Parts: sequence; C-alpha cells; structure tokens
Amino acid sequence: MHHASEGLPSGSGADAATPHPLPPAGCLPPMTVRDMPDPLPLTKILGPSVILAGLGVGSGEYIIWPFITAAVGPAFLWAAAVSVTLQYFMNMEIERYTLVTGETAIAGFVRRWRHWGWIFCLFTLLPNMWPGWATGGVTALTFLMGGGNVGYITVGVMIAIGFALTMSPVVYKTLERAQFFKVGLTLVFLSVAIVAAIKPSAWADLPQAITGFGTLPDATAIPITLLLSALVFAGAGGVNNLAQSNWIRDKGFGMGAYIPRIVSPITGEDVALPTTGVMMRTDAANLARFAVWWKRANVEQLVSFWFICIFSIAMFSLLAHSTIPGQQFASQATLAFIKSEGEVLQQVVAPWFGKFFWVFGAMSLILVALGTVDYIARIVADILRTVYLQGHPYWTESRIYFFAVWAGVVSGSVILLSGMQQPLVLLMTAACLNGLVMVVYGALLIQLNLRGLPPPLRIGGLRLVMLVLATAFYAFFGGWLVIAQVRTFLGV
Repeated sequence: MHHASEGLPSGSGADAATPHPLPPAGCLPPMTVRDMPDPLPLTKILGPSVILAGLGVGSGEYIIWPFITAAVGPAFLWAAAVSVTLQYFMNMEIERYTLVTGETAIAGFVRRWRHWGWIFCLFTLLPNMWPGWATGGVTALTFLMGGGNVGYITVGVMIAIGFALTMSPVVYKTLERAQFFKVGLTLVFLSVAIVAAIKPSAWADLPQAITGFGTLPDATAIPITLLLSALVFAGAGGVNNLAQSNWIRDKGFGMGAYIPRIVSPITGEDVALPTTGVMMRTDAANLARFAVWWKRANVEQLVSFWFICIFSIAMFSLLAHSTIPGQQFASQATLAFIKSEGEVLQQVVAPWFGKFFWVFGAMSLILVALGTVDYIARIVADILRTVYLQGHPYWTESRIYFFAVWAGVVSGSVILLSGMQQPLVLLMTAACLNGLVMVVYGALLIQLNLRGLPPPLRIGGLRLVMLVLATAFYAFFGGWLVIAQVRTFLGV
C-alpha cells in the first residue's frame, strides 16, 4: 500500500501541483490535483468498516438492545435495522469526500466555515469522555471473578490502552487487528448461542420486529434517554461515524493514499507532511478509477458494517429474550441484567457458556474502549493539525494524536476515581449527546457533498434522499429527548 511517505501512488500525473479548480474556502490552503490511485482489490481494503462494526458490537449490541428486548420483547428491533441502514448511507457520504480528496469530512466542513474545527473538537470530547465502555467491560469481568474494585481495575485498563496505542509502529494496523479479533469472537459466540441457547419461542417472536414497524415502546418501560441511546448505538453512532474518514485514509482508500499515516513517536517513523487534501482529477480515466473504488467501498461497508451490526443486534437481543424475558431493569441503570443473563446461561446451556458470555462481554467492551480512545484522538489530532497547526515542524498529526490519547486516559481515570462508575449512566450520557451531534453533521454532509466536490462526484438521487432522512430521523429523536429532559427539569 502506498502512502505519502512512500512516494506517489500509481497513476499520479506529472502536473500533480495543478491548483484545485474549485475556489478554496475557510482557512485551509487550496488543494492540488492528482490522479486517483489504481483501485485495490476488495480483500486488501477490508478493515475500516470492521473497526466501525467492532466498536458497535459492545455498547448497543451487547448491552442496550438486549436490555430493551428483555423488557419489552423484539417488537422494537425494527428501529435498529432502520438506524443501521441510515448510518450505512451516512458512512458512505463520509467516505465519498475522503475518497475524492484524501481529507476527512471534518476538514471539508472547516473549508466552509473555520469555526467548525473547535466545535467538532467539543463534539468529540464532551460526549465521549465518559469511559462507559471500559467500565462495562470491567464490570462484566468482575462477574466472572466474583468481585473486584471496578474503578481501580478500569483505570489500569485505560493505562494499558494508552501504552498499546503508543507502542504501535502504525496505529491503524494494531486497531484493525484488535477489531478483527473482536468481530471473529463475536461470530463464534453467536454461532454457539444460535445452536444451544436461543429457544424456538424466541425465533417465533422475531417477526414482531416487522409487524411492529413504526411503534415505540411504552415510555414507562423504556426511558427516552435509553431509547435514544439504543438508536444511536445501533451500529456506531455519533462522531464515531466521522472517524471512518480517518480510518479509510490510513488504509489507503482513494486519494487518502497521498496522506501520511499516524505512527508511534517511539517505534514508528513520523512524517511532517500536510494533512490537507489532494483533489482527484475529473477526467474519464480518473472517474473510471473512482467508480471502482466507490463500488468496492460500498461492498466493504455493506458486508463489514451493515450485516455484522444487524446480525449481532438481532442475535444478542434474541438471546436476552430467551433467557430473561419480561424482566424490568430500566430503573436500576446497572449491568444487573448482564449478570442475570450469564447466570441463566450457565443453567440452561452449560456453566462454561455462561462464563464465556461474561468473558466475551469483558473483552468486547474493553476493545470498544480501545477503539474509542483511538477515534477521539484521531479526530482531535486531525482538526488541530489541519486547522490550527498547519506546517508546524514539531506538532505533526502523530504527536498530537498521542498527546490526545494520554489526555483521554487521564481524564477518563479522573472521572472513574471521582465515583461515577455506573456503565449505563455513562453510556446513555455519551449516546444522548452523540445523537444530537449526528443531526449537525448530517446537515453538513449534505452541503459538503453537494457543493464541495466537482459535479460528476456529488451526492444525488437515492443517496441524497437517504441522507436527508437520516438527518431528520436523528433530529426527531434528539428533539424528543431535549423536550422530555426540559419537561422533567421543570416538573411538567
């Protein structure tokens, strides 16, 4: 795979420094124009969507959707399928801009208005600084060990995550391997669960997800904060989706091959090159290359993200419906239902399977925490380097990234040691804030891919309709949340 530090990708023209034909906007320098690199085979571009799916399988799939299904049955699963499908279209529009320019979508937003830089730093940090995933993983681990101090153990896990990322020569490769392992473990666990643990009666109830389309659970059974959490965490959710730009760039998708990757300041060779984009030339040969890239990127996202997320949500939810149906845990805001489910699985399947359920949960959520620390640091580093530290000889994207990683480890540890350790409280806080962020960047993506790209490469047709629907979908539930919270605050 070619990257900026390794020379130009195949297909690069001699006039690589030709000015960008579209006028520059915002505070970023104008783009140069180069040829689109030759498309890579599908087998060599698998990875970014697996990472995205791996981060989804843990919060929504393992915790929140089974939590809801245990309480009210599978009738609300239609909303999970809708949310994952809408996120598929949002993710592809995030990828479109990066495939064409090598820039992240957030850099594209900044070209329209400079202040989106610091705003998206806040959008990234505020909803995701709560270490709910790591806390949930350690909590599941304590079920297996019979106890333990969740706060102190989780701080140790956060420090280990910091070292794992810091010592990786190329950080993306480490993250990709971790999430491939996690998704593989998920499929193994669910394969056993389908055969040994999901009852025929649960399969018989699954069509309720279709017949119940459009209905919402009773607010007295499922709080609105939990409902929005489920919708956001069906798949990835929040700024996590925007990190798809960063991951496909490091993987070498399209024009991202011209941008340097993030490497360890200790074990890797850093490259102080700009992270602003390189616009694809729009002649017939380059448009043909883009068409192949676009088709393969869509397949990679469909198989690795859409299918894995929907399959895992449905199976984990049916597993909960089979083992702890009708149980109400919403008022407790703890992982008591995960403990109960593991205990029941030990009885109805086998002792080892119930323990495997907890082991899977612990490993899964800790690997989600690894990915979360990564994408927070990636997004913040990209914004600071691209917008505020252009051309700085010391503060490369890699150095900013590792500073942000350890800042996240420290802030998460402070939150944990302050006593805020209930996983569902932390996860719902993150999801509710992320849901509102999705409304903002949904609208910005529409503007960016209509006005920020050459005409042959712009969004249109069904994809434009789906992006509008996605923005409206999250605006509806986000607005509902705000109204509900205001009414609760006012005592109405």
